[in-house]
Amino acid sequence: MSLNELKEKWVPRVSALWSRARASALGQRIEALPWWRRWPTRREWLRLAVALPVLFIIYVLLLIPFTPSISDIRKAKLDQPAQILSADGKLLGEFKRSNRQWVPLEQISPAVVKALVATEDHRFYEHHGMDFTRTAGSVIHTLNGNPQGGSTITQQLARNLYPTEIGRARNINRKLKEAITAFKIEALYTKDEILETYLNTVPFLYNAYGIEMAARTYFDKPAAKLTVLESATLVGMLKGNAYYNPVINPDRAIARRNTVLSQMVKRGELKDDEFERLKKRPMRLDFERQEEPTGMAPHFSQQLRKWLIAWADKHDYNIYTDGLVVRTTLDSRLQNWAQQAVNRQMNTLQGIANTNWSHRDGWSTDNPLVLQLVRETDAFRKLARTGKPSDISEEEALKKLLADKAFMKQLREDKTRVQAGFLAMDPRTSAVLAWVGSRDYALDAFDHVAQARRQPGSTFKPFVYGAALQQGAKPSDTRKDEEVEIKLPGGEVWRPSDAVAPTGMPITLTDALAYSKNTITAELGQEVGMDRVIKLARALGVRQSPLEAVPSLALGSSPVTLLEMVNAYGSIANSGRYTPPQLVTRIENADGELLAEFTPPKPDPVWDEEENYGLLEMMRAVIDKGTGRAIRKQYGIRADVAGKTGTTQGNADGWFILMHPQIVTGAWAGFNDSRITLKSDQWGQGSRSALPMVGDFMSRALRSPMLNVKAHFTEPNTTHWWSDLVSRLRDKVQQWNSSDEEVSDKPARTSPAAPSAPAPQSKGSDADIIESTPAAPPSANSSSNPPASPDRSGQSPDLDSSPGLAPSDALPAPTPAPAQPTAPARFPAPSSWSDIGTALPPAAPLNTPADSR
Repeated sequence: MSLNELKEKWVPRVSALWSRARASALGQRIEALPWWRRWPTRREWLRLAVALPVLFIIYVLLLIPFTPSISDIRKAKLDQPAQILSADGKLLGEFKRSNRQWVPLEQISPAVVKALVATEDHRFYEHHGMDFTRTAGSVIHTLNGNPQGGSTITQQLARNLYPTEIGRARNINRKLKEAITAFKIEALYTKDEILETYLNTVPFLYNAYGIEMAARTYFDKPAAKLTVLESATLVGMLKGNAYYNPVINPDRAIARRNTVLSQMVKRGELKDDEFERLKKRPMRLDFERQEEPTGMAPHFSQQLRKWLIAWADKHDYNIYTDGLVVRTTLDSRLQNWAQQAVNRQMNTLQGIANTNWSHRDGWSTDNPLVLQLVRETDAFRKLARTGKPSDISEEEALKKLLADKAFMKQLREDKTRVQAGFLAMDPRTSAVLAWVGSRDYALDAFDHVAQARRQPGSTFKPFVYGAALQQGAKPSDTRKDEEVEIKLPGGEVWRPSDAVAPTGMPITLTDALAYSKNTITAELGQEVGMDRVIKLARALGVRQSPLEAVPSLALGSSPVTLLEMVNAYGSIANSGRYTPPQLVTRIENADGELLAEFTPPKPDPVWDEEENYGLLEMMRAVIDKGTGRAIRKQYGIRADVAGKTGTTQGNADGWFILMHPQIVTGAWAGFNDSRITLKSDQWGQGSRSALPMVGDFMSRALRSPMLNVKAHFTEPNTTHWWSDLVSRLRDKVQQWNSSDEEVSDKPARTSPAAPSAPAPQSKGSDADIIESTPAAPPSANSSSNPPASPDRSGQSPDLDSSPGLAPSDALPAPTPAPAQPTAPARFPAPSSWSDIGTALPPAAPLNTPADSR
């Protein structure tokens, strides 16, 4: 309908209505009122007609500051994501706003441009941001009950680039912002640049942004090779991606494609006979979802992204557009070796898990755990717990799912997939050198280094022995290897046990740690007090996870992260000095100019160097003759190293952390759901599940020029006269205490001269000596010590704002469940040591990622 026809139709009607209104009784009364309460005169209407455009212009001018600035629009065309580089200059990844590959206009098929202009904005080359004719037409059609869009390609680009600033609400305010931004874009960009930017930013579903990713997703080819039919299909999706999705709605997509082809005919971009031939063609897709590149160290990059966003916001940068170059501490060679070590060990453990869970007592419908896992799934809840009358009962839902082979197979794969975490740091600076958060980021993005909190088992014991050294004990002090009873409030008694029956012989503290004695460690924890143990663990680096001051904490019952534990061991390797983790060394702009440089802070001395070195020597014994001796026997590592293995109840978690003067490496192995285990006491131990990853990695690293195989831990300076005096006084006090105990007919607790139990002899197996699984008291919440004050133990202190380390979400302390009764342990021969003792509180699925439930 033309403008003249509209005037002829509507002007007489409006005039007639106006005359009737003025002639009515109400109209006569209104005209008799004062001017501000009556019908305006012609002059007053004229003034109002002049004032309205002026007010509109003022309103538009006020909106301009609330639209994207000129500098922001310039950046959008030069969209440069931040690049993350390793310490040796390798690209680890890019922080893109979306999964997009930018291609210049000349590398896009001309058919795409022709289809776009013909369908979306055929006067694109004539207007300057807004097509007023089309806008007026859309208003009229909308008033007639047939809503139509009147946005130009430039206006659509404005919405795509700035969805937050402009919004998508259907109101005049949004349209004005959109128009203002469109005029700015037209002033800065050429028409070809507008088309290029638009085609590279428009979304196409399935995590594909831009025409290049769309072409590869739907037709498995670059945008330059798209045919007319393929171009019309993709351009047709722009009206409604989901509605015209060619994958799930092919009929709609074909109809829309043909509409685009007809528009091309109408605008002279396609001949009629060609259109008649093409519109009969079926939809031919070569669909393949495009996964976003994860890079060499995806978990490391995701941790870094959180910190970098905060840094960029504070310093007025954009990580997606400003071309930042972030140089990190990660070494690509060490990262590759770490990933390979994890992959090899995970393949081995997965084979063992698959075999063990295939047995009759494994994954079967008779297993109560399997039934519980099915009940916890979303599929079960949807079938039986929506509350509708038509829902089937829970028992029927359970039977239905158990009979669904595809469902049960997928559930088994998800639940019995072995997972791992691996971290390597430089103890001198706490620089992160390698970070593997899971065995496969695509299958499980949950980070088992910084996110997962798991019970550390015996890897926590060094803090107990360190606290004892702080109280005057020596590595050569002895404890009798005997049964231990610890009284708890309420009259209960905790009897921690080891897999080997007590010998009744004295054993040095060094050997007690080397062979991971539960009884001696638990008793020692009570002697020094759990408050002191927690204080030392906090000072060394366990600063985020809650630590409960209960007796079982001495055996590693409070969940922690691998990042915290490796950082704490790094403090021990660095002469007892703590440094927070470092991920970033410097940030540059796109031109290579330095924006920020980060150096490690001055190390914080945690405790006396001699006490620290005493603990370090005790942990050397773990590697030389104790539970970690496979490092030397199996992997041939002869360097100066120290460490500790760890295993939790039921072999749910396997840990191993190894210290070298130039690198500290830690690994964890287990399952996302800690109720799932390898079902093997042999392979579930930390010395067999986690240690091989560290041994494989360290054997390579020590053969490389990156580490000095002859490096030694720094010995404390003990040549001062006061050091000798303090040592003599300490010996004298211990002798007095020993004499007092003998007089009172009490067994000696610290007697350096007492004979020590002989070290267990190996029969040739590398796994003969492994630590005992921690034992828990009947009530893990009760303790013979007063509860620790919140500032010392109950609450985790503030997180370190280290370069590159983003704060993790604070997690509440887990509530341990009551210990389950266990059958009497069958101890191996005295010549070997095992990790199996009484049960800890069941480790319920801690921090399990949602997709694994």
